[in-house]
Order: sequence, then C-alpha cells, then structure tokens
Amino acid sequence: MKRFLIVPLFLALSFQHTLAAEAFEVGPGQVGEFPGGKEADGIVGDFILRNDTVEAVISHKTERRRANMSTFYGVNGITPGCLYDLTLRGANNDQITIFAPSAQQGNVSYVRIVPGLPAGQAAVETVVSAANNDGLYKRHEYRLRDGAHGLLILTELRNESQESKTIKSADRWTTVTGLGVVNGITVSDAIDPADKAGYAFAWIENGEFQAPPKEIKLAAGARITYARFLAVGKSPAEAFGWVAANREPTGVLSGRLRTREGQPIPGARVDVRLGDHTIPAYPDERGDFRLSLPAGISVVTVRAMGRENFERSVKIVEGEQTELTAELSDESGIAFKIVDELGRSVPCKAQFLGINGTQSPNLGPQNRAHGCVDQYFSETGSFHVPLPPGEYQVIVTYGMEYSHIARKLKLRGGETGIVSGTLTRLVHSPGWISADFHNHSTPSGDNTCGTDDRVISLAAEQIEFAPTTEHNRIYDWRPHIEKLGLSEYLNTVSGLELTGSGAHFNAFPYSPEPRTQDGGAPVWNQDPRLNAITLRDYQGFRPDRWIQINHPNLVENFFDRNGDGRIDGGFMGLGNMIDGFETQNGNTAKILSGVPFEVYKDSNGKEQFVAVREFIWLQMLNQGFQIWAQAVSDAHSVYGNGVGGWRCYVASSTDHPGQLSWAELSRASKSGRIVLTSGPYLEVSTVDGVPPGGLARVTDSAQLHVRVQCTDWIDIDRVQVLVNGAPRSDLNFTRKSHPDWFGDGVVKFERQIEVPLQQDSHLIVVAYGEKFNLKTGFGTSPQSQLKPCAYNNPIFVDVDGGGFTPNGDTLGFDLPGAPKNVEAVKALLETRRTN
Repeated sequence: MKRFLIVPLFLALSFQHTLAAEAFEVGPGQVGEFPGGKEADGIVGDFILRNDTVEAVISHKTERRRANMSTFYGVNGITPGCLYDLTLRGANNDQITIFAPSAQQGNVSYVRIVPGLPAGQAAVETVVSAANNDGLYKRHEYRLRDGAHGLLILTELRNESQESKTIKSADRWTTVTGLGVVNGITVSDAIDPADKAGYAFAWIENGEFQAPPKEIKLAAGARITYARFLAVGKSPAEAFGWVAANREPTGVLSGRLRTREGQPIPGARVDVRLGDHTIPAYPDERGDFRLSLPAGISVVTVRAMGRENFERSVKIVEGEQTELTAELSDESGIAFKIVDELGRSVPCKAQFLGINGTQSPNLGPQNRAHGCVDQYFSETGSFHVPLPPGEYQVIVTYGMEYSHIARKLKLRGGETGIVSGTLTRLVHSPGWISADFHNHSTPSGDNTCGTDDRVISLAAEQIEFAPTTEHNRIYDWRPHIEKLGLSEYLNTVSGLELTGSGAHFNAFPYSPEPRTQDGGAPVWNQDPRLNAITLRDYQGFRPDRWIQINHPNLVENFFDRNGDGRIDGGFMGLGNMIDGFETQNGNTAKILSGVPFEVYKDSNGKEQFVAVREFIWLQMLNQGFQIWAQAVSDAHSVYGNGVGGWRCYVASSTDHPGQLSWAELSRASKSGRIVLTSGPYLEVSTVDGVPPGGLARVTDSAQLHVRVQCTDWIDIDRVQVLVNGAPRSDLNFTRKSHPDWFGDGVVKFERQIEVPLQQDSHLIVVAYGEKFNLKTGFGTSPQSQLKPCAYNNPIFVDVDGGGFTPNGDTLGFDLPGAPKNVEAVKALLETRRTN
C-alpha cells in the first residue's frame, strides 16, 4: 500500500522554521498580498492560501467570475471556487490560468474558509449543493499544510437524486505545456521555459483515498471522495520530485553547472531521463539545482544553447544526496550592437538563418520575444544570443522605415561573433505615425504571449502607437512599456476588445479598475448595436472615443442579418454607431480582386469560401457608408501570428512616440486620415492638400499627388487608382507599362496624376508589389508571404458643387447576401467571368 505524506521526513528535518499555513479572504486594502506572475488573476474577494513555501489563490463566488475570457466559454463557463494561481512564496511566478478539480465550472453555492482544522493546516472549500445541481452534491477542498510544496485537493461527490449519475473525474487545467504522465504523476512546464516554473500532480492512493475511475458511476444515494496533490516548483522536475517523494523511495540530486572558469550557467536546461520520459529542470541564478528523484539510475543531460551537451548517469539512493557538477564548454553566440543614425541603441529584430548545411536554430517557443524559433526581438540594440557553431545569415531590422543589416557569419565553438551596425531611417513620414489598433497578450486568455513580449515585439517592429486591446479586459500596457524603457519608441492607451460569438469591438480609452473582474470591462451582447452603444457611453460618454469592429462579418452586419441569402439590411443603423472596421487582418490585400467572395482550400484540402472584405467595403462606400478602413496584425504570438505585417499610418502633429496624444490620433482616425500598409509608405492628397478622408471640390478632374517610399527590403510594381471602387484601366500604372514612372531607390513612385471625372467620386490609390513579398524582413515567419501593399481611406470629390453624393454602384455584383455553399459562390463568380 502506498502512503501519501505531505512532507517527506528527511526534507521536513531541513526546515529551520516555518510560517504557519493560513487562509484569508482578500479585501480592498490587502491586494498587495496577491501573488504575481504571468498568469496571476486574483481580484478582491478571492482567497489566499499560503505557507512559507507556496501561495495560492482560490476564486470567490461572484458574478461572471473567470480567470480570463477563455476559462471558460459559454453561459455556464464561469469558474468560481477554482484554483487560479499557484506559485512559490514570494516568487511572483504564477504560470497556471486555472486548475479546475474534476472540470469544476458553473455556479457554486458558496466558497469559504474551512473552520476548525488542526494546527498547521488551512483550507478553502467550494460547495455546489445538490438542490442547485440536479441532485449532485459537489465539494472541493484546497488544503495546505505547514511546509508543504503544494496543495492537497479533495473532491467529494454525493448523489442525492433518485437516479444514477455518471461523472468524469479528470481535472482541467490551463495553460501549461504538458509533459506527460511519469510514474503516475502528471507533469507540466510553463509555456515559456525561461519563466522557470513547473507543476505536477497525482492521485493519492493510501488507506483513506483511492484514485477514481475516469468515469464515476454514482448510484442514487452513493458517495465518493478522492484527492490529488498538486505541487509547484522552479521546474517540472522539481515539482515532480515533491510529488514523487510521497509515493516511492527517493533521494536527492544536487547539481552545479559551471563554465571552465567556474562561472555559473543559469540559462541551461537539465534533462532528467526516467524510463521513456524526460523531465526538465532549470538551475537558479547561481547555476544550482536540487531535485528529489526516484531511487535508481537516472541519465542527466545538461543542455545550453551554444555549448556542448554534458551527459552523465547518476545513481539516486533512497534518503541520500547525490552531487553532480557539470563543467560545460565555452559558449558560442553572437553579440549585437545596433544603433540608429543618431547613435541611439534601438529596439530591433534579428533573424538567424542557417546556411551551407547549418540548421536554423530553435531559440524557443513562438510566443516570446527573447528567442522565438529562429528570431530574437530585443528592446535595445545591445544583446547577446547563444547559438550552436555553424554558418548563419543574420538579418537585423527595425520596422518598415529603416534599413536592414544582412551579415554572413561562420561561428566556431566557443566563439562570440559580432554584429554591429547602423539602421538608418530611409523612409520619411513626417506628420504620420505607425499604429496598430489590435493586438493581444496573455491577459486576453486565448493566447500565452507574455505582455512584456508583446510590447517588445511592437517596439522592435517600429509600431509607434498600439492601444491596449485585450479580450474582455480593460488593461493598460503603459507600465510594461515604462519598465522596459520603451516610452521613447512606443505609446499606448488603455482600452479593450469586447468579444463574444458575434462581432468583436475594439475601443479606447477606458480606465482599468484593478483587482476587479475583467478590469471593470462591460459585458458583450449578441446585437452589435448594443455593444457599440455600451462602448460609446461606458465610463462616461466621450466624443473622441474610438470604436471599431474587428475582422467583421460584413455580410451579416450590414446586409444579411439572418444569413438566408436575402438582403435585409443587416443590423440597421450599426454603421452610424462605429468609426471603422478592419479590412486587413493578417492576410495579403485583396482590394484589387474585383470579387466579393473567393474559394480556397483549407489545410485538409477541402474547398471553402471567404468574403473579400476590401471589395465589400468598396461597395459600401458607393452606398453612402462612411466607415473608415483599418489594417491590424491582431497578433496573438510573437513569431507566426505576430505584429508588424499590417499597420496603419495615422496623421499626427508630432513624430515622437513618447509625445503622442491618443485623443489626437483618435480624432484623425475619425476623420479618415488613415493609410493602410503592409510595407510601402503611401502619401496621397489632392494637389491643393486635401488628405484621405477629406472632401475636394473640382469641376471635371481631380489632380492627385501620389508618392510611395519603401525601405531597402520592400518594393512595389503597380499603382492603381480606384474611382468609386473601380480600377480604371487608364489609371493603372505598372513598372512594365510605365517604367519611367517607377524608381529603384527609396522613392518608388512620385507623380501628379490627373483623374478625369464625370460625377462625384471617391478616390483610393493602391500601391502594390505583385511580384514581391516581405521575406527579407520576416524570414521564416508567415508574414513573409504577404505582398507589399498600401492604400488610403477615400478622398471624396464633389464634381457638381452640391456636396458629395455616392453613386450607388455595386461594382458588377449584387450587394452580398450569405452564400449557401461553395457551389453557390462558384456560380456567382462564373456568372461575372462570363459577363
């Protein structure tokens, strides 16, 4: 029989003193007691459990209690009474979003501190009464003992109905990197190993408890109680050890990682192989680690990027300590010193592409800045990246206005290569700043990108203004920007993305309400008009508040509300309640496609169809809608779905990010002074200075001044003027048809274009690189396949002197109802092709 003790004897003897385990409800004056961390989510009213070793947060019973938007979806998705945070005491390194015992979610009867426990114990219990749960009573208890390295979590189920019930016992926890089940212990790592945290849990099997079956069949009147122990450590291996020490004979492995000169190596990874499984351990800042491991032979491999692996077999003896000192080879890597033309260290991105037989390195997970796949985003121009020996093409960029650095290096073992240089501003954009109105980090709940990582990536891609737009949470990135020293490069304003199963909205500004549910955010509604009204008035009406619809379903929102294929006006009046919507959200621009729908094949090879937002927007402009187009990244990661591919230029009285006014930028955006781009910097105005969004008055032709600049890794080969959304052939200019009009330097195109007009018109200029992509600047990341494109929000032209009147043209297609299927879309497109 296995006996589960909370603290093994030989470890308990090492404690000189302990702080008694305690549990308390957090009031408004105690919010400083909450543990911190990447996934910390405590609010006023929650419960803290802590001893001298660990601290945890249990969510309290309150309306809409969730750790974030994704825990969990649906009406019954709330999670009061669950474990939200668990970290080592004082480490402020919580890495779990939620641990829901037996997938606990939904309303609970109460959450409270358990009274009357013996000295040295504290607990919080969650109870769901049978009366409120279809006859099934549920109780979860989170118990902490003095000196314990984790929580004992008990579950009691009691069937008080007259019918048998089937309940799944599996626990639900997010978001961690699962490493599998080792010796009956479930082990997980932090999403970013650099955060140096790990978790492990196992069912308790002793005279009091037994592991439950996966499906519990509970007869009427029957009862079952089971428990698990959840431990936290500085690594998965350490957490595993705390659990293993209570299940089987264990000893201690104490390790030291040093260079040949005796210096610590805190950035290494120690892989401990136990049978068919490998569990990582991470050394502390002194390069040391200490693990409890099952007795027997274990193989230990020390890995550090840029150094040779160190491998040893070690014998772990029950109740004894085994010592291991690993001396690693000298590190190879590249040191960077990157400045701008003023000599300032600048944020930047480095790519490492293996050449001549060298594999490109894997520097880490996609969601972090400091080493994601084969790229590294830095908040300064001075940084060091360890790399295996080999040959590399190194590319350094700072957004789409600066030059790039490309170097080939041959790196030998133990060598440090040097990449230094100046990134020079080539593209000049006075009076316009680079902005991205839609991005996310881990508080959004649907991703695990650290907020610091998001901020660094924005700055490294030269985004100068990025409102804070986390899902269903009012939040502010400003403290992160200031902490990272990036206030000179990046500005923000607190806002949110209001999200649900229909239209999503970004809006700013709002004031976060710290330590409250969702930071004080409002609740999403199915009718987008109600969301727009709520956001306009929330925390007080502001005429300068910006509201946009994200990745909109234009067919549903504005034409065919119920999706039956018939035009019904959509959500009538919605267009008057918003300022803009996204026509570009990650994909290559299709503004010149000339069709409202496209057919494509998904990853399984199945044909699907998608609406072409750009084309439908052009149709809408012709019907009198005045909703401004936006281009965003909608980034949820750093590599892959990252920032920088799409952005907007917004008119601004200052070119200095630290001095930007969100209110001025909002007013400019509300006036349509926005140019969308995935690379080119496009300047468009009438010759007398009417900008995008403005109204010009002419008699028979408009004179446009068009200028396109590109940095040294971006190019275009076409400029097309759209008149009332139509690409007129007399206003189509390509490198092939007009070679003298295009340049090979920074200025790719600069002309005064006469646009003959016979009626009121809106004018959009599209600069496009049909034969180019963004591969130099984005490398192996998917944004590299975007084609360079820029276009302006329309300039309206009054020809008859009576003010601008839309022409009502639908551009060769009826206004869009929802197609029934792919075949219907094909038939629609074929009809247009035939005609």
